Amino acid sequence: MGVREAIEPFARRVVRDYLPEQHRAFYAQLPFLVVAGRDGAARPWATVLAAPSGVADSPDPHSLDLHALPLPGDALEESFAPGADLGILGIEFHTRRRNRVNGRIVNRDSRGARLRVDQSFGNCPQFIHARDWETQATGTASPARRSEKLDPRQQAWIGGADTFFVATGYRASGEQAAYGMDASHRGGAAGFVQVLDATTLAWPDYAGNNHYNTLGNLVMDARIGLLFVDFATGSLLQLNGTARIDWTPDEARWPGAQRVVMVSIEAVVELPAALPLRWRAPAPLTLEVVAVEDESRDVKSFWFQRADGAPLPPFIAGQHVSVTVPVDGRPEVRSYSLSSSPQDSRWRISVKRHAEGRVSRVLHDHLAAGGQLRAAPPAGDFCLEAGDAPLLLIGAGVGVTPLVSMLAAAVAEGRAVSFILAARNRDEAPLAAEIAALAAGSQARLTRVFSQPRTNARASGHDEHTGRLNAALLATLIPSRECAVYLCGPTAFVTDVSAWLVAAGVAPENIHSESFG
Repeated sequence: MGVREAIEPFARRVVRDYLPEQHRAFYAQLPFLVVAGRDGAARPWATVLAAPSGVADSPDPHSLDLHALPLPGDALEESFAPGADLGILGIEFHTRRRNRVNGRIVNRDSRGARLRVDQSFGNCPQFIHARDWETQATGTASPARRSEKLDPRQQAWIGGADTFFVATGYRASGEQAAYGMDASHRGGAAGFVQVLDATTLAWPDYAGNNHYNTLGNLVMDARIGLLFVDFATGSLLQLNGTARIDWTPDEARWPGAQRVVMVSIEAVVELPAALPLRWRAPAPLTLEVVAVEDESRDVKSFWFQRADGAPLPPFIAGQHVSVTVPVDGRPEVRSYSLSSSPQDSRWRISVKRHAEGRVSRVLHDHLAAGGQLRAAPPAGDFCLEAGDAPLLLIGAGVGVTPLVSMLAAAVAEGRAVSFILAARNRDEAPLAAEIAALAAGSQARLTRVFSQPRTNARASGHDEHTGRLNAALLATLIPSRECAVYLCGPTAFVTDVSAWLVAAGVAPENIHSESFG
């Protein structure tokens, strides 16, 4: 696919063979998990395990205990045997976080199972639709419905879906790290999955994190499982079949798609109103642009107020908003960190223009004062926590956007804070002037690290270093081993800096990070 040289060096560091503390805490507070496994005929299926009081916990970094099993009639009802491969997706719709953990079952009882962790890695929140959940008594579950093709009602269900999940896997003889199952999420505008007939589906595959977990498995083993959830009723629709990948799809029919996946359906299982959970989308807001500002060579800020004049909902520094942007007549959803102060009456997002970015190009080239966008309420748990520990904020490139909001909040509270800004140079350092002004007006310590500085750059009153941020320099900038660290930037940057912080004595549980995919 032409991305190996750019992706492989950090991908090997991102995929771990254990659960980091941040992931362990994430799984422990989830009410449901998406799980991929194989039935007795080795066919892959995806399902949901649900337990509103907590569906999993991690007794140690190499284990994940599941506190639920597949429901009666589920395609994977008899599949959780010791030694079985499972792929697990932890996804939180209201914060739009997701993490993957893959491994093997080591034991099972009547209440759940223990998974040995083989792989753990995070994902960016792109294409996740925000939803709030609530507990719902299921009553007497209806029997599972089985068939070999989709009936008209099921076709309409799939044709109106904006979210589904994928189960893929590969295993041959012997043991290799590549073997196992994987559960993945796919999202888009309602209707992005096309029902071609009662046994054939197709969906566009857009740019993602370039790890190719799903597509790589399908190249090796074309068998596939799909799962559609009716979020209003708690019903599950499980499909099994074989996949074929169109690597060069028709741009007119599939705008923006890098590939199209075609699925021939061989088996269908429907579980009506099976889950003890229900989901609903938060009421959208209509935002009006009141100002547009250039922040760097390729970053613009957009200031918003509510179109109806009402006050905007409050947010916590570090949170993001999901906005819906019309692109070529189709709605596209993207998430952007709020870079304004929580005390400001307006919201600001700061967006980097990518040459191939369908949404960022529309925002940069066409969104002006007076324009309007729909948005979901603020969400996300990468946010500034209360406390009096010294703060260390570290951002690379446009990754500084949530940290600027955190800096403003910390300065207003009088907290001790150090800020490390990493960029190529001043021209590519968004919000650098605002960061410097906030630091100058407080006790904050600002350090700028430019990897490719301009020769005519003027000296500043703050610490400034040439070259890339490295472990040795970082060790001199940590205010205290007990500091709370907030780290944001490209995945490779976040992975490296997290390891350097731990090596320097900062406790992993004190490191909060978010990477931009």
